[in-house]
Amino acid sequence: ELMTGYTMLRNGGVGNGGQPWVLRWSSRIRLTWLSFTLFIILVFFPLIAHYYLTTIDDADDAGKRIFGPRTGSELCEVKHVQDLCRIRESVSEELLQLEAKRQELNSEIAKLNLKIEACKKSIENAKQDLLQLKNVISQTEHSYKELMAQNQPKLSLPIRLLPDKDDVTFPLPKSIRNCRLHNCFDYSRCPLTSGFPVYVYNSDDYPFGSSLDPLIKQAFEATVRTNVYVTENANIACVYIILVGEMQEPVMPKPTELEQQLHSLPYWRTDGHNHLIINLSRKSETQNFIYNISTGRAMIAQSTFYDAQYRPGFDIVVSPLVHAMSEPNFLEIPPQVPVKRKYLFSFQGEKIESLRSSLQEVRSFEEEIEGNAPADYDDRIITTLKAVQDSKLDFVLVEFTCKNQPKASLPTEWALCGERDDRLELLKLSTFALIITPGDTHLVISAGCAMRLFEALEVGAIPVVLGEQVQLPYNDVIRWNEAALIIPKPRITEVHFLLRSISDNDLLAMRRQGRFLWETYFSTSDNVFSTVLAIIRTRIQIPAAPIREETAVEIPHRSGKAAGTDPNMADNGDLDLGPVETEPPYASPKYLRNFTLTAMDIYRNWNSAPGPFHLFPYTPFDPVLPSEAKFLGSGTGFRPIGGGAGGSGKEFQAALGGNVPREQFTVVMLTYEREEVLMNSLERLNGLPYLNKVVVVWNSPKLPSEDLLWPDIGVPIMVVRTEKNSLNNRFLPWDEIETEAILSIDDDAHLRHDEIMFGFRVWREARDRIVGFPGRYHAWDIPHQSWLYNSNYSCELSMVLTGAAFFHKYYAYLYSYVMPQAIRDMVDEYINCEDIAMNFLVSHLTRKPPIKVTSRWTFRCPGCPQALSHDDSHFHERHKCINFFVKVYGYMPLLYTQFRVDSVLFKTRLPHDKTKCFKFI
Repeated sequence: ELMTGYTMLRNGGVGNGGQPWVLRWSSRIRLTWLSFTLFIILVFFPLIAHYYLTTIDDADDAGKRIFGPRTGSELCEVKHVQDLCRIRESVSEELLQLEAKRQELNSEIAKLNLKIEACKKSIENAKQDLLQLKNVISQTEHSYKELMAQNQPKLSLPIRLLPDKDDVTFPLPKSIRNCRLHNCFDYSRCPLTSGFPVYVYNSDDYPFGSSLDPLIKQAFEATVRTNVYVTENANIACVYIILVGEMQEPVMPKPTELEQQLHSLPYWRTDGHNHLIINLSRKSETQNFIYNISTGRAMIAQSTFYDAQYRPGFDIVVSPLVHAMSEPNFLEIPPQVPVKRKYLFSFQGEKIESLRSSLQEVRSFEEEIEGNAPADYDDRIITTLKAVQDSKLDFVLVEFTCKNQPKASLPTEWALCGERDDRLELLKLSTFALIITPGDTHLVISAGCAMRLFEALEVGAIPVVLGEQVQLPYNDVIRWNEAALIIPKPRITEVHFLLRSISDNDLLAMRRQGRFLWETYFSTSDNVFSTVLAIIRTRIQIPAAPIREETAVEIPHRSGKAAGTDPNMADNGDLDLGPVETEPPYASPKYLRNFTLTAMDIYRNWNSAPGPFHLFPYTPFDPVLPSEAKFLGSGTGFRPIGGGAGGSGKEFQAALGGNVPREQFTVVMLTYEREEVLMNSLERLNGLPYLNKVVVVWNSPKLPSEDLLWPDIGVPIMVVRTEKNSLNNRFLPWDEIETEAILSIDDDAHLRHDEIMFGFRVWREARDRIVGFPGRYHAWDIPHQSWLYNSNYSCELSMVLTGAAFFHKYYAYLYSYVMPQAIRDMVDEYINCEDIAMNFLVSHLTRKPPIKVTSRWTFRCPGCPQALSHDDSHFHERHKCINFFVKVYGYMPLLYTQFRVDSVLFKTRLPHDKTKCFKFI
């Protein structure tokens, strides 16, 4: 067909149909043009229109706009649109009015929301006030029930009755030799509530004062000035004291002259009742010049007594005053270990005058048991001791003649040989020191025997006293069998066997107890005078004055910044750590000593318990700590009303329970010019249960910034100003600390609330120990033969750092007032080691190691300034501290332990109806 069309074109355009080809061609051209035109219209015209629509409205002249929006009036020109315009305007006005009303309602809603929040806060405050009132009522009811149960209503102090100055109606005993407290002491001058006032005569006002030894008189006057019981008002005094010795030989007054001067004392009152005559001895040859003087009803305190002169329970045997005006040098005192020394025992002395030897006097057994004077066993003692020395079974040194001139002594007394330094060197090499009492049995104690006892205790030689009739110093209040061996002279042949049979543990215990007795009652003039007063006060049953507390000088500061809650500190899961106290801070009960036997003996029983508890420095006649009875008697089985209800799960979490069901603790935080770190640490304490208050020890001379805003953590924050920058300030017994439990914590230590509460509960089970988190230990350096301080991770420890530890306030008193001053001076010198010193003290007293809780070994404080412990010299100084402390104590008191307390279920999430208790491992 194509070929046919092509043929037709070539043949002149005539096809089979006969139509001309021109018409067909023209019709095709029209179709093509029509298609092109439509294409142009459909494609280019919309493009051109779009261009004009997008550009024509940009003209400045509004009248030239073709497609721009028209104004409302123009649109409204159309009649049928006017109604719609009016409707639109009306709707617009109504919408504007509705919008205004909506905004007004929103503002009213916001105000109502604020009022609702204020009402909610008011309700919460009212609930808190109501809860506080309920707690106060509950506390009042609890106290009332306790008082009713104890039947001890509060009583006002009795009116003190003072006797007349010239009271001569006091009944006389048949003989001054029979003087005892009941017939020679006027109790009316010493009421129980008097406080035991003591008046001390000035010896310089009397002629015999010029004959006194200058050193003794000076030491005595210095001690009197600082004693808490001394008063200048003689009219209210309970006891009057006069110092009459030691006197110097050339100017010593005659006995009759001294007697007249004593009887002329303004408050002697004819017979000297309630007077104490003190005759101190600094030398072994001090004479007993009071023996020939009529002292009436006055008590006598001296180192030499005859049996016709000594009145048991009335007179006092005192120790010699060797260190009159000097403190003992602890570095010169030998260590207490090794237990056994070169010589098993030693003795040096010479007897100037003796009785007839028992070896020469023939006496029958019947004569001896009939009460006749006993034989002089000194010859038998000499023979036996020489035989032991010659046997060479043990190294012993006995010398019965002095190489140089012996010291002056009383008849039948063994005189001292050589100088004091030479005697001490021999005693340092002796395990035991023999003390042979005078052969005259009428001489119950002599200054020479007392001097031998003093020197033996000073250097750690265990005294072996031959002669059971001897009256050792302070024998009615000190149990000498815990520090010395008192053996009858007839047992001299058994002495060697007895000394050999004593174990090393017993030897160390006796040596340690002897060291304690020497430090507490013998070493200084202040100790001797305080002990004499304490004995008299204890005899007449007057309670001791409470030991002084450190007065806290508060630094004013502004509080008000709401403390936030650190999620890391408060993330306890479903574990209820205990109620945050809404009642006023509850202080631990203060036992200022009532007058019953039980309260007076609570701490005495602990002090006299067998074993290492002997070392507690507070004996029955020492100053009483305000909370002492509570501390030592917490485990006696006494259960206050409302306590010990037990419980598990939720009940256990909500209350402390135990023997002391109501108790809080005080946080003591030491800081030095790190305000930001301090504020962060204080904020972390917000919401901590059982927190009584926070005492911030500001150790810097520069006061805090005036614009510093302290956080409000719900409990008082006391900022205490210190006199100087000293790490010892951490352990001062501040009067603001009203709880027995103290949490000592550094300002950069991070502890969670659950960790603190767990440590508090553990401490309540071991109140006499340090309970804390970071553990350390000591080790013996064999090459250098010295002790080292080690902070590496270990399964064994011997110290718990007090940068995060609980301890009893009792130890704050001991650290600040009883512990040797040399240790505190070392802490100030290095600005280091106060935590080691506290561990030494507690381990020395209790003979127990500290308790570590949780697995924490260190504390990280991101962003904190560099601490002292980061210094390179920190560990070298701590090595030196440990070795110095060992020298002061005489031995290493720290004890190792592998015991650590962890709570297995402390943070285990269990339902409240299930048991959830602490388990210690």
